[in-house]
Amino acid sequence: MKVLVTGATGFVGGAVVRALVKSGIDVRVLARSGADLQNIQNLTVERVEGDLRDQASLRRSLTGCRQLYHVAAHYALWAKDPSIFYDINVTGTKNLLEAARDVGVERIVYCSTIGAIGLPPGGGLGTEETPVSLEQMAGHYKRSKYLAEQEVLKLAKARLPVVIVNPSAPVGAGDVKPTPTGQVIVDFMKGRMPAYIETGMNIVDVDDVAAGHLLAMEKGRIGERYILGNKNLMLREVFEIMSRLTGIKAPTIKLPRLAILPLAYANQWIANLTGHPPRIPLEGVKMAKYKMHYDCSKAIRELGIPLTPPEVALEKAVRWFRSHGYV
Repeated sequence: MKVLVTGATGFVGGAVVRALVKSGIDVRVLARSGADLQNIQNLTVERVEGDLRDQASLRRSLTGCRQLYHVAAHYALWAKDPSIFYDINVTGTKNLLEAARDVGVERIVYCSTIGAIGLPPGGGLGTEETPVSLEQMAGHYKRSKYLAEQEVLKLAKARLPVVIVNPSAPVGAGDVKPTPTGQVIVDFMKGRMPAYIETGMNIVDVDDVAAGHLLAMEKGRIGERYILGNKNLMLREVFEIMSRLTGIKAPTIKLPRLAILPLAYANQWIANLTGHPPRIPLEGVKMAKYKMHYDCSKAIRELGIPLTPPEVALEKAVRWFRSHGYV
């Protein structure tokens, strides 16, 4: 059986490909021209060139594949031209899933994001059923992924065999770019974290997220969403774990979010002028307002997602960043 994976050169996508290859599955990966292939360079996979904005390339890539893992996305907290988020994450997803329907793909797993899951307004844990709206989405990445998920749900109602997974904050090996969470780890390891804005996150091992994709393909219910996460932590607790792993002192100065917000706006203004990413991403400061803690029991109960301790996942990230020259 042949499967197609998009986003294979990225952090989560690369982990999904490694899990599939380890399971003995015949993998084809879709990659854009000139993509960094570091995450899949030592894997036995078939590589095809294409782009989510090129429908003809998608049909060619999907021909002969029985399953599809759509993991590709434009994941960033800033872009000089925000339209790229919607072109890739919304229109590209619709293009790919319609092509999959047209060529007769039997089953699909779509990788969304925890950011598309609602949080209770009075506090508490978000679940797959927590109400949420576009107006609650902070930033173009979250808005585009929310809109993409709505397109996927429409297609599922029209009988497309697709399951949605919503990873929380993955950490581990292979964070090439790195992701915003990975960048926090790198900055901590470089001693660039003298202070912080307190926030909450749900930490999960990227290999557990990859396993969750395969389990969703096998066991997930069509049209359902599954939070792929593990442990709810405050950022202070993440730094304490990092301190024990690295010997680097955790920051003790907690900055008020509202005091940093004007600096983030100024930083974004400069970034828009220069084209260089902001050092203080505005969307990251805005998101710090929310304690992003979630109930992951549905994926544990229905899929059987593994639960690697966050200390182990963070140690994998530290080791990988060190061995690949990030620190």
